[in-house]
Amino acid sequence: MAVISMKQLLEAGVHFGHQTRRWNPKMAKYIFTERNGIHVIDLQQTVKYADQAYDFMRDAAANDAVILFVGTKKQAAEAVKEEAERAGQYYINHRWLGGTLTNWTTIQKRVARLKEIKRMEEEGIFEVLPKKEVALLNKQRARLEKFLGGIEEMPRIPDVMYVVDPHKEQIAVKEAKKLGIPVVAMVDTNTDPDDIDVIIPANDDAIRAVKLITAKMADAVIEGRQGEDAVATVEAEFAATEIQADSIEEIVEVVEGDNA
Repeated sequence: MAVISMKQLLEAGVHFGHQTRRWNPKMAKYIFTERNGIHVIDLQQTVKYADQAYDFMRDAAANDAVILFVGTKKQAAEAVKEEAERAGQYYINHRWLGGTLTNWTTIQKRVARLKEIKRMEEEGIFEVLPKKEVALLNKQRARLEKFLGGIEEMPRIPDVMYVVDPHKEQIAVKEAKKLGIPVVAMVDTNTDPDDIDVIIPANDDAIRAVKLITAKMADAVIEGRQGEDAVATVEAEFAATEIQADSIEEIVEVVEGDNA
């Protein structure tokens, strides 16, 4: 059975692409049709590719891969943080700092500074410092935590990177490709998919869509690390709520009926 049901994808709005004038022609094979100036993503393909992405993430995790979840736009930030933490992995959900991967030594120094400031507070050093200096240290810590808190404990450059909206995260994707790090990504109709190793055709602008797919990728990591029983999602839950549709045409009819 598919790891994400057609009903779940439909309810989360995964099928809604961008306006047709904003499309990337390289995404044509993942598009079913166009409705009212909006591309409709082929959900049957999304089901298939989500399965492949799940297997890839699960197998990587089973081999102790370090996995970095990336999504810095507001629709993705919360889900990326929550699901990466749930999976025991790492994340960047604010602005990607250029060189995060390709200049890892410098990033490690910044992380070390963050840990040093935290240690200073824990050891009571803040109590004997001038208030102005403490304020500056707190400001520095807040900034470092904002951008690097999600990778503070990341032991090395990641083995796999999961990305929400590679069109926005182009710098992150380029750094990953330069280092040979495979990229799994939610790819919308406005994105060039060429640099993505494992594609999930999906609406990457809807919070529910991002949450659904990112949570499923986290489930894959948990299964890879701990086994199938550790994943909260049970196949029977999908079977009970599956849409009875034999084709993508029926799915589109349901979509249009809901939006009428």
